[in-house]
Amino acid sequence: MDLIPAASRQEFCPVDGRRPFFTAMKKHLLVLLAGLIGTWILPGRAAAQKPPLTRQQYQADFNYFWNTVRTNYCYFPQKQTDWEQVHALYQPQLDTLNTRRAFVRLLENALAELYDPHAGLSTNRPDSRRLVPTGTDVWAEFAGSRAVVRAVRPAFGAERSGVRPGMVVTAVNGVPVEEAIKLFLPRGLRQADAAARNFGLLQLLAGDHRTPRVWSLRAAGSTLTARPDEAGMQLENIRYPMRLEVRRIGAVGYIKVNNCLFDNGLIAPFDSVLTALGDTQGLILDLRETPSGGNTTVARAIMGRFIKSEAPYQRHELPEEAQTQTRRSWLELVGPRGVRYAAPLVVLVGRWTGSMGEGLAIGFDALGRATVVGSEMARLNGAIYSYKLPNSGIGFSIPVERLFHVNGQPREAFRPPVYLDPEASARGSDAASDPALQKALNLLQSQK
Repeated sequence: MDLIPAASRQEFCPVDGRRPFFTAMKKHLLVLLAGLIGTWILPGRAAAQKPPLTRQQYQADFNYFWNTVRTNYCYFPQKQTDWEQVHALYQPQLDTLNTRRAFVRLLENALAELYDPHAGLSTNRPDSRRLVPTGTDVWAEFAGSRAVVRAVRPAFGAERSGVRPGMVVTAVNGVPVEEAIKLFLPRGLRQADAAARNFGLLQLLAGDHRTPRVWSLRAAGSTLTARPDEAGMQLENIRYPMRLEVRRIGAVGYIKVNNCLFDNGLIAPFDSVLTALGDTQGLILDLRETPSGGNTTVARAIMGRFIKSEAPYQRHELPEEAQTQTRRSWLELVGPRGVRYAAPLVVLVGRWTGSMGEGLAIGFDALGRATVVGSEMARLNGAIYSYKLPNSGIGFSIPVERLFHVNGQPREAFRPPVYLDPEASARGSDAASDPALQKALNLLQSQK
């Protein structure tokens, strides 16, 4: 089976220290038992297995997928995607499609026509692209024809292999960027869009789940060959030592959230550490490692510890209804919870602050309760809804609600009031330095 559900990947290995123990007779007995088990059990299991899907069923699933996106995806006005053309491009491929593996690839390609990293499937293949930003360690954009590294994820393969902001990627696995990116560019656009090229570049640099990446880079007249996956395919199985990293820096408290804003079990530990830091003169909340986003329950629980009265923190908007052309929008409120932390607060964000992490940033800004410091965030579009195809059971998610700062600014367009350019910050700094953290400390010092 070559399909790996995204949420259930595991690695298996022999138990350490186990020695071979079979004698020849025991091996023969095992063979005999295996044959008996196959005779008694396997026919029943085979009878219970579902038959392969027919082409008509794949066609029905594709139509469900295409119509669901057409009806519910809320960012078409911001895209150059011609969704009718997407149907014309991919529907004929179903005539020769007869495996789930091939169907997954067709859906991946069709969904990529939206060039929206917040849209995705619930399953993947070993040669599927890694998720952006969760499964990536570098952020790059085109400046003219140059693929410029804008940010590097701390402590991951790209940084360890020497990649720094400002470098230019010239080739990926031996193929020039301009050639290699063609596989990842949408085919169903009404006209060219720079955002689609940047999406393709991120897909290219993310790599897949089985092929080690090799990048050729140029910087300040020198060249670098980087191998971000040289130590293994670590982006497939990211592990953190703890959900919350907590420390005191003089009179300032520091809490870093390690990609668990989706876990309601975070609320109690967060309350505990915030209470322990209650005597500090200021607090830094580090959201720079929250690429997978989270849920509003956790977000509201966190914000509620810093406010004294109920207030709006973000605005939602659903697309106009086709017949009435009536837009539906509303403000979401957050209320106080527990003992309020009243000292000054700084929130750190960056390219790996995603979705609900971005919601927390704009929420704290809207509440006037924190100074947000950092660079652009992941800029993931809106709130996603999940759907399931009726025959194959494959799930997919797309943004259905647009999300805004309470001042009307789209969440994906938010720029921290205290902006730090990652490239400028990296100049003259070693990999261990943290200009954003230092800026936060300076701000809190000035607010005493």
